[in-house]
Amino acid sequence: MRWVLYPVAALLALAILGLATLAAMSLFAWPNLPSLESLTDYRPRVPLRVYTADGHLLGEFGEERRDVVRIAEVPALLKHAILAAEDERFYEHAGVDPMGIARAALSNLTTGGRGQGASTITMQVARNFFLTREKTYNRKLYEILLSFKIEHELSKDQILELYINQIYLGQRAYGFAAAARAYYGKTLDGLTLPEAAMLAGLPKAPSAFNPIVNPSRAAIRQQYVLRRMLETGIISHADFEAAIAVATPTRSQRDTAVARKQQESSIHGDYVAEMARQIAVEQFGDKAYELGIRIFTTVTRKDQEAAYAALRKGVMDYDRRHGYRGPEAFAELPPDSVSNEQLDELLAERNDYDDLLAAAVLQASPKQVKVYRRGEEITISGNGLRFAAPMLADKAPQTRRIRRGAIVRIRDTGSNGWEIAQVPEVQSALVSIDPRDGAVRALVGGFDFNRSKFNHVTQGQRQPGSSFKPFIYSAALERGYGPGHVVADDPLYFPAGVTGSQAWEPKNYDAKYSGPMTIRDALVRSKNMVSIRMLQDITPRFAQDYVGRFGFDSAKHPPYLTMALGAGSVTPWELAGGYAAFANGGFRIDPYVVKEIYDGNGKLIARTDPPVAGESAPRVLDPRNAWLIDSMLQDVVTRGTAARARSLKRNDLAGKTGTTNDYLDAWFCGYNPDLVAVSWVGFSQPRNLGRGETGGAAALPIWINYMGVALAGTPEIQRPQPGGLIQIEAGDGSRSDYQYAEYEPPEPPLAPDWLRQMFASDNEPALEAPEEATPPVAPRPIPAAQAPAPVEDRMPVPIRR
Repeated sequence: MRWVLYPVAALLALAILGLATLAAMSLFAWPNLPSLESLTDYRPRVPLRVYTADGHLLGEFGEERRDVVRIAEVPALLKHAILAAEDERFYEHAGVDPMGIARAALSNLTTGGRGQGASTITMQVARNFFLTREKTYNRKLYEILLSFKIEHELSKDQILELYINQIYLGQRAYGFAAAARAYYGKTLDGLTLPEAAMLAGLPKAPSAFNPIVNPSRAAIRQQYVLRRMLETGIISHADFEAAIAVATPTRSQRDTAVARKQQESSIHGDYVAEMARQIAVEQFGDKAYELGIRIFTTVTRKDQEAAYAALRKGVMDYDRRHGYRGPEAFAELPPDSVSNEQLDELLAERNDYDDLLAAAVLQASPKQVKVYRRGEEITISGNGLRFAAPMLADKAPQTRRIRRGAIVRIRDTGSNGWEIAQVPEVQSALVSIDPRDGAVRALVGGFDFNRSKFNHVTQGQRQPGSSFKPFIYSAALERGYGPGHVVADDPLYFPAGVTGSQAWEPKNYDAKYSGPMTIRDALVRSKNMVSIRMLQDITPRFAQDYVGRFGFDSAKHPPYLTMALGAGSVTPWELAGGYAAFANGGFRIDPYVVKEIYDGNGKLIARTDPPVAGESAPRVLDPRNAWLIDSMLQDVVTRGTAARARSLKRNDLAGKTGTTNDYLDAWFCGYNPDLVAVSWVGFSQPRNLGRGETGGAAALPIWINYMGVALAGTPEIQRPQPGGLIQIEAGDGSRSDYQYAEYEPPEPPLAPDWLRQMFASDNEPALEAPEEATPPVAPRPIPAAQAPAPVEDRMPVPIRR
């Protein structure tokens, strides 16, 4: 018997020694445990969030997506699912579960490893706040001691609340509230039983059980959680069966992916959100990403979505007019078969751009194309091939032909099925503002933010073309002109001897001339010769100073005659602010996009208080000037180059088209008294848009589609005529018109005397101009194949519309 007792005694001694050692280590470690201040005064990293004026999320920025909730706000169903999955005896143990430890130890002994853990929720809180995830006995000891300390100082509900808000659950989501939004686009109280079980299964391994990335493994874990809920009596067998029935991998993948897409792209405000982010970082530095700052912008959901849809349609329509360019890339695929994994890897580097989805071609013929997309084979035929038909023909060049291995874009058109599309190369921008105070109602800085983050609204310095003419006309009104004054629309020629540089022969857009005409009709028909003659008379230097009152940088509009044709440099943002002065009766306002900023505690810390037209905004135009320009711009819409806008069936619309030399830029700037909107189309690296792609053809349709939604249901507004105007007979005798009462009825001359003398004798130009007149200065030619250059290097612009 004695030989039996010796080993038992030895084991007992070793156990006592081990316990003594553990106790000594614990006594030594306890004073060195960290303070629990980070738990008792919990200040999580909450991301910067940007909202519309009506409270819809536009974007969030920060490494951790987190929505902090109180324990009372967490549905009982989710709490039970978390406890069933992670710590069934949470409310019974003191931070460490001896039964769980014994179970894990037995498992590890039988498997010969350390893979089975026994972490309680309290231990996970200790690890997440204070420790690493390394699997060492020393770290485990500190974790256990910290758990006892946490349980001593916090209540069970406080501990569970910390866990629910702090735990990482994949998709950059920290906490269950953020995860519910990331995976399902829901708040916690909207989760179903299968969804709650799915989220409760994530803490064990967020990447492995991510229902978007690994739907099959996620479903297995989800079913485990549901079984645990059934075993613990939380749900009934009927609830279990019903939940299992809708929790298949395919359904899980589809539902979560769709919900995530809806959550991320329900409002297409990336450019607005980025502008707000930059403002926050300027104010708060990198801390802006973790202080829970909330920024409310001025845009509204209705206007922003309308702007995005209008711009996207306009760009896609332009792209279709110019034909299919061919597949984006090609890959060599085995002739017989290829696995889904190989195809997924092939498509992994191709980003989707909203509804323009990347797909790999498996089979192709002029009548049918079969493509692969995320585990699904899609067959496209009929109208779905019409756009890409030239690259399916036998005569199509091999480098652009759709064939097996080609990477193409597909688009779901709804009831008409799938079609082959392409990502447009052209860019566009649209911004709309309230002319009363400059509040931005909608802003889209490009076709797709994920493709190009360059904001063409605020950063795109481009030549405005004839969309700049109203500001020249406004200057002319201040120098005695009236809409009924007559100026000659006849050819002009400036030889090198006069310009001091190179000869310049500007033309009208259509190279046709109409002789003497009123400046009202000249603006309606966008006649370049009239604008040049009028600018020459009032002098380019006066006009350069004058446009500064609209908010333009005068230095970007050199005092050359080409300023009459919009040869300066502007952004859509600046043009919107400039046109607002015509819309609001002559007041200077500056566009702004951030309305209010709140800190993490909901305290208002900043608010924009903009000048308001008619109240605090400075008057920069005589009200008569604003009314007359508005009158002429309304004629542009009713009978001029923007007549297509009559489709909106409103009588309070005004605006001006603009097309620059060689069709590099297409513009439309228009408004009613409630809303100003500017649309632009062009390439980021300027190049020809194609013959006929004028402001009226490319940019105006975007403006119309946006304004049709933005102004729907709003009453027409007619601005009352201000005093101080007299009605006179137009210079061409066609009808009566208005001018300032203090100016004499006779019109200014058709052109300065020296200019008319240039053409008086066999077209021999005068060698010198009188000193009092400013001779036209022919600008330098546009450098070929260059990005937008300083304005001095981007003239002349001989054709405008």
